[in-house]
Order: sequence, then structure tokens, then C-alpha cells
Amino acid sequence: MVRYLSFLFNIKQTTINAMNLKRIFGAILTVLGIIGLIYTGASIIQHGAHFTTLAVVGIISLLFFFAGIGLVKTTADQA
Repeated sequence: MVRYLSFLFNIKQTTINAMNLKRIFGAILTVLGIIGLIYTGASIIQHGAHFTTLAVVGIISLLFFFAGIGLVKTTADQA
């Protein structure tokens, strides 16, 4: 059925190779890290949460951020 529809509408299937998938995952991790760091900073300024919660969220956010940056930097770009 899919072959028939792709032939009928002339849809070309695109594949995502492993390198692009790593870069996408790195970008997602980086964005999640940034969001977590913004949340931690805003909570510290407003005194909105306990210290242990902010410490855990901040550490996990830093981990996500640097892991995402590392994935984006070390993955070779294939065109």
C-alpha cells in the first residue's frame, strides 16, 4: 500500500542516518539542559524550591547541556 501511495503521489522516502540522528539527539539534550538551567536560575532568584531539588535539577541540566554540546561537536557532518 505504501509503495502504491508513494508511486501515486511521487513521494520520495528520506532516511535519517546515524550521524544526523546523533546530532538531533544532541540538540534535544542541549535544549533540555538550557530549559533546566533557566528553571533552576529562576527558582533560585524567587526562592521557590528547596535547595536539594534545585541542586539535583541543576546538576542534571548541566549534564544534559554538556552531553548535548559534546554530541553536536564530535559528530561528523555528512551531507
